[in-house]
Amino acid sequence: MQEEKIVVIGSGPAGLTAALYAARAGLNPIVITGNAIGGQVAITYEVENYPGFPEGVSGPDLVESFRKQAERFGARVVQDVVTEVDFTHGSPFTVKTQQQTYLSQSVIIATGASPRRLGVPGEDAFIGRGVSYCATCDGFFFRGKDVVVVGGGDSALEEGIFLTRFADSVRIIHRRDELRAGQLLQDRAMRNEKISFVWDTVVDEIGGGNTVENVTLRNIKTGETQPLTTDGVFVFIGHLPNNSLFQGQIDMDNQGYIITDQHKQTNVTGIFAAGEIQDSIFRQVATSVGQGCSAGMAAIRWLEDQEED
Repeated sequence: MQEEKIVVIGSGPAGLTAALYAARAGLNPIVITGNAIGGQVAITYEVENYPGFPEGVSGPDLVESFRKQAERFGARVVQDVVTEVDFTHGSPFTVKTQQQTYLSQSVIIATGASPRRLGVPGEDAFIGRGVSYCATCDGFFFRGKDVVVVGGGDSALEEGIFLTRFADSVRIIHRRDELRAGQLLQDRAMRNEKISFVWDTVVDEIGGGNTVENVTLRNIKTGETQPLTTDGVFVFIGHLPNNSLFQGQIDMDNQGYIITDQHKQTNVTGIFAAGEIQDSIFRQVATSVGQGCSAGMAAIRWLEDQEED
């Protein structure tokens, strides 16, 4: 077993920020990337709402900057996948990967959450080329265009309303004949002249050339299909926290997000969580960075307290 002071599981903005703070404290943390470094921001074409980049920055470039800064101070970024953890016996904790087994005094969980996908032909092929899961991130690139939003909850309406700042039209496609969003949001959306609704309908396919050009819609009551020309597809049908490793070992809410206190500590002393694995509300790079900072600092102080004892 390889003994460590801090293992960070996840390499998005929260994980790399936590690693940066731990590294600057001289703890030489291990960051286990998962299948790909960077999390959701790594597949974002351009990030224009992260402070310090007035001209915007591509998602991959931002992730690379996070990584280089953490490594500069001694963080070790390991391209590996965690397959099992054991938090049941207290510190030190066991973290097993495909390549190694770590025995760590503390762990920071930053595995994020994944947008729930439609699972239809064309969706994966057009991610970053017209298919998006974040209007706040990508809305600007659809200025003067026509887009569709898939979903009927609060997120779908909030993001749809946000998109009207840029798009000429926003069609909200919902599989039911009534929305699940709160009444205030429904009223705002209904009053917005740029927003229209397509009821009892799902997207069966996304098509186009270099970018999205159309979707195939299907009415779930009649079975009738029809093409619809569009420049973009924004999907807001929920998020799935990446929590499978921790089920039964860490307290979670009824949506599966890890519960933390104000110091980002979980119910297991010495285990911290940051970013979208514990944030079902904001889901932004900036908030994940702040949460990673908090988790990193809290873990540092916790380790210092253990040494004093």
